[in-house]
Amino acid sequence: MRHVIIGSGAAGIAAAKTLREQQAQDEILILSADETVYSRCMLHQFISGERQTEALSFISDGFFEQNHITFRPNVTVTKIDPATQSVIFDGGSESYDRLLIATGTKSFFPPIDGLANTTNVYGLRDLSDARAISEKAKQADNIVIIGAGLVGLDAAYGLLGMGKMTTIVDLAASVLSTNLDARASSAYQAKFEEAGCVFRLGARLSSVQRDASGAVNALALDNGDTLPCDLLIVAAGVRPALDFLKGSGIETMRGITVNAHMATTAPHVYAAGDITGLSESWPSAIAQGEIAAMNMLGIETTHPDTFLPKNTVHFFGIPSLSIGRFIPEAGDTEDSREDHKRYQKVILRDGIPVGVILQGDISRSGFWQQLIQNKVDVVSIPKSI
Repeated sequence: MRHVIIGSGAAGIAAAKTLREQQAQDEILILSADETVYSRCMLHQFISGERQTEALSFISDGFFEQNHITFRPNVTVTKIDPATQSVIFDGGSESYDRLLIATGTKSFFPPIDGLANTTNVYGLRDLSDARAISEKAKQADNIVIIGAGLVGLDAAYGLLGMGKMTTIVDLAASVLSTNLDARASSAYQAKFEEAGCVFRLGARLSSVQRDASGAVNALALDNGDTLPCDLLIVAAGVRPALDFLKGSGIETMRGITVNAHMATTAPHVYAAGDITGLSESWPSAIAQGEIAAMNMLGIETTHPDTFLPKNTVHFFGIPSLSIGRFIPEAGDTEDSREDHKRYQKVILRDGIPVGVILQGDISRSGFWQQLIQNKVDVVSIPKSI
């Protein structure tokens, strides 16, 4: 059987590993738009100069050769034809018996005139983005980042490693608002500010000004402020990369529609990772890739109805982890404790943990994950939570 995987991120590599572990003889081909395998989580370390390209890899040396996997880099897929079971790209095509789509997401740019087709505006999703940012930043004096989420702070952290300060703009009232609560995220904001970064929270980019060459040189915020800018990094979110699926008949909504076996609406075609829109996290992408691979081999395996959200953050030597719901909803109760070294919070619904935040000491995260996943009633236990 011939397995073709599009994408060499966490989901694609996890699927390839599982396919080879389960079946020694099947052919495995990975098509990747990237030139090499790398972790997007470490791109800020490339910007800072802490890691070079080869140190961004999350697979072992010789992984493809040892596992008899064919890796084709720099291949951009333009079409999938389920009727002929083929993948089309510039310069050729490949046939498949089973296909896995694991192309992930692409940076989202707000629909603001002047952001497109400029020489100094970048997202931070790919290694090519990190390379361009690193090069442009050398001559930049006014660097602005749109988005104070994890990607935005990754960019700021990498630039600090170059000795570059940034201004970070976000509509939210706190940084890392999709990863941590305001108390936990405030520890990071304080550290970034101590390092020289400036935050403009509760503000939105409304327009950009461009110079005669077409480069952005100023930004207008919706609060009336104007910021000088000679390098703009847009970290305002991502969207599943779905353009190449047009005409394929594969159903998409927020991402590619999949069933409990990670199968799409096209026969013999599966999807895993961020492209599905199920959960944008590294552990979930790996789990989905493994589940998809098992089903590609005909070994029926199902994924849970929902993947438990899990976020990790680590800047300035402060580790944090949130699992499940970190903001209480109506009917929830919460308990927390903190000291100068740590902050811990658990959210309960009817005595059952539904979310936890650990900051400073995340050593017991597996314990909490099991309590949340197995819906253990902890109130009945005669010990303080």
